[in-house]
Amino acid sequence: MFVFTFVHMKTRNLNHNRLLTPSMLYDYIEDKDLMSCLRTFGTSAENRPIYGYVVGEGKNRILMWSQMHGNESTTTKSLVDFWGYLNTGQAEFILKECTFLMIPQLNPDGSEAYTRLNANKIDLNRDFIDLSQPESRLLKEVFDDFKPDYCFNLHGQRTIFSAGNTSIPATISFLAPSADPERSLTPAREMAMKLIVAAKNKLQSYLSNAIGRYDDAFNINCAGDYFTYQGTPTVLFEAGHYPGDYKRTKSRKAVFDSIIQMCEIISLKKIHSFSIADYSEIPKNHKNLRDIEIFNLKGTSKGISSSKNKVFIQYKEEKKEGKILWLPCFDSFNAEHVGLNKINAKNHPYLKDISVNFDEIKNITKMISLLSLHQ
Repeated sequence: MFVFTFVHMKTRNLNHNRLLTPSMLYDYIEDKDLMSCLRTFGTSAENRPIYGYVVGEGKNRILMWSQMHGNESTTTKSLVDFWGYLNTGQAEFILKECTFLMIPQLNPDGSEAYTRLNANKIDLNRDFIDLSQPESRLLKEVFDDFKPDYCFNLHGQRTIFSAGNTSIPATISFLAPSADPERSLTPAREMAMKLIVAAKNKLQSYLSNAIGRYDDAFNINCAGDYFTYQGTPTVLFEAGHYPGDYKRTKSRKAVFDSIIQMCEIISLKKIHSFSIADYSEIPKNHKNLRDIEIFNLKGTSKGISSSKNKVFIQYKEEKKEGKILWLPCFDSFNAEHVGLNKINAKNHPYLKDISVNFDEIKNITKMISLLSLHQ
């Protein structure tokens, strides 16, 4: 196996926050002398260029794309880390066995605005039958022309996801997408499962129980489901949360390590040494978590729920002046949720003297605004 130190690929201009605009990405690529093999494959709805990187000479053709949703930048950083790794001289064997086509920002307009949707307010990952958007059509054309043997579909997931029915955040989640409504175990899907098991085994040493499995309900409008339906093994990556790490450096490393591990297994022809039974052992994602839990609140309510002495808050991400702010917003009173960060109102300098009317959401929102919770 190959050894590579992740920290060598870290750079200040990709680490400072979650925002990764097209200009920031291009400047990084240019600064790190990664312009060779860079191609423009097309343009977005707002006429921004969509770049791709083609490298390698092997018969295993691997197509990767990231930032299909513009506010999911972590895996783009991982992909660029991998891109840099391929240029270090440590990946000669992989480059002899594989040919890569990588699109780091499929949705540059959404990346600029820091929105999930593209400039026409369309979710590109629900557009693979209609192909109504230039970005969707571009990916489909690349797939048809490149004829990949494997696809890596790189995304990010919210902090609400836990690894199983636990209070442990899913720092990374995977999925071998279904090829039909029956969720059949097709050959392509089984190969994707085995690649995921290989990655999981690699990550266990430092993530342990923080690896999740995404829901496999079939949706032919999704790119991964469509490509699996076409017979191409496709792996969905979801970069998630690690406690206290809102910049997502941990999940960035996990995605990077997973890509390398999968490419090594493909290059060494060892896919079939892994078991799909181990894939089923990866816990399913649950939506158990919220960013903030405030408990022991004093207040009044016409309701009878004892859970109303707890308030759960979820951050809303908002782009402002070139940075991403995490703005606290009321989420729920759901006693089954677990807060990633906990505040005891009895010990809080502002909250200990406040009486909250739990029946008025405006009152709750006003209370939350007293807290300086955004990052």
